Amino acid sequence: MNTIDADWLEELNDAMRSLFPLKAQDPELDQRLLISYYDLEPREAAVAIGNDYDLDRSEAIWPPVGLVWNS
Repeated sequence: MNTIDADWLEELNDAMRSLFPLKAQDPELDQRLLISYYDLEPREAAVAIGNDYDLDRSEAIWPPVGLVWNS
């Protein structure tokens, strides 16, 4: 079985944290699952995982950076 490069996994974690309220090291995302996305760039993999598993985007919880709430 292939192993996942630590740099790729770190970049994937950064992308997952920026897009979704979880990271790739969460228990649901095990090595066997992640290896199927390893041929993609980390951000593309994060988006693909989100689409495949119908994950809610972080913007649903937190506003995008730079957005100011009206009070």
